[in-house]
Amino acid sequence: MKIGVIQASSQAGKNSYIFETVRRFAPGGSEVINFGCTLEESNKYSYVDISILIGLLLESEAVDFVVTGCSSGQGMMLACNSMPGVLCGYAPTPKDAYLFAQINNGNCISLPLGEEYTWAGEENFEKTIELLFSEPFGQGYPKSEADRKLKDTERLKAIRATAQLRSEDFLKLAEQVYFENCLKKEDVIRYVLKNGNETIKTILKGML
Repeated sequence: MKIGVIQASSQAGKNSYIFETVRRFAPGGSEVINFGCTLEESNKYSYVDISILIGLLLESEAVDFVVTGCSSGQGMMLACNSMPGVLCGYAPTPKDAYLFAQINNGNCISLPLGEEYTWAGEENFEKTIELLFSEPFGQGYPKSEADRKLKDTERLKAIRATAQLRSEDFLKLAEQVYFENCLKKEDVIRYVLKNGNETIKTILKGML
């Protein structure tokens, strides 16, 4: 599994800690890539900017999963779920992270990084990441209801795919001003151009 770590600039001071925690609990054999935002970056990125970059990373298939967040975690979750192909959960607690992974089987998780990682601080945050990756995704929960839960998840994904624009259409139709700041995030752009699929790479090159 390729796991990207990227959060809004408002929480740049916590980036290294988030990255190291994800690396500690990521499934064996996973590659964890840190895309910031860090304190050393001069340009600042809002949760909306980051959600667009997350959409590029996931829809280009450059990464399989993204750990992200902003001050509350809510704004990032909503913004990410507006992006084609992104199914983002909100996980203020370990139990939320576990249930999201097992029932919703999404590809992105948003964390409340400005609330001292919510109750119990760093202990809660680390347990949240640990439980997120504690088992293979998409097994259903509770086990007695697993089949029904997984069928509902697949229905939801199918409905979202029908209701949303395809990524290539979104990138072509959305006003380019939305992307101006995002395109300055050179580490993400380079990674997508190197590791992404040809469809997104071609569109992205046309935007640069």
